[in-house]
Amino acid sequence: MKVKFVALTAFVALTSSIASANEPVVVNKAVTEKEAVAAQQAWCSALLDINAAYEKDGQAAAKALAEKVIDSAYAYQMGTVLFKPTLTVNPQTFRLTSAGALSYFVGGDSSFPKDTGFALKGWRKCEPVNSAIFLDGNSALTMGKVHFTDKNGNVTTVDKTWGYVKDDAGNLRINLHHSSLEYQDK
Repeated sequence: MKVKFVALTAFVALTSSIASANEPVVVNKAVTEKEAVAAQQAWCSALLDINAAYEKDGQAAAKALAEKVIDSAYAYQMGTVLFKPTLTVNPQTFRLTSAGALSYFVGGDSSFPKDTGFALKGWRKCEPVNSAIFLDGNSALTMGKVHFTDKNGNVTTVDKTWGYVKDDAGNLRINLHHSSLEYQDK
């Protein structure tokens, strides 16, 4: 028993000195509230940038930017993303692939004929307002409203839930995105 303890103590001392000397990179740290809110703000900024690219240089420019945004913001390279956009209809309600997400944001894909490009609607402002944020280690969930203001000053409000995970490099990525129009009591 004593030998095992001595060996364990020596191993801990050795690995501690190696870790201190080499200063290892630590990945998959716990998600913070600040990171989750920053990810929401980045998503909104990217949406406005895609619209600006569309208005300045057309659909091809918007599509190229949207591809980059989806590639860096969403977790499609990690597996299936649970994405239910605001304005989709059966049988293409859910967008489990990056191609489906891209079509939703910029349209122009014959595989998704009803997509007109949500990011191309003349948005000038995008404001997330959280009702709750749930942090759980390397993942987080946010739920609340997002207010979109178009070029005419009209505001559209949606209910939105985002789920985030950290990839192996420690980058926050969207693995759940559910959006729906607010219920209208008639």
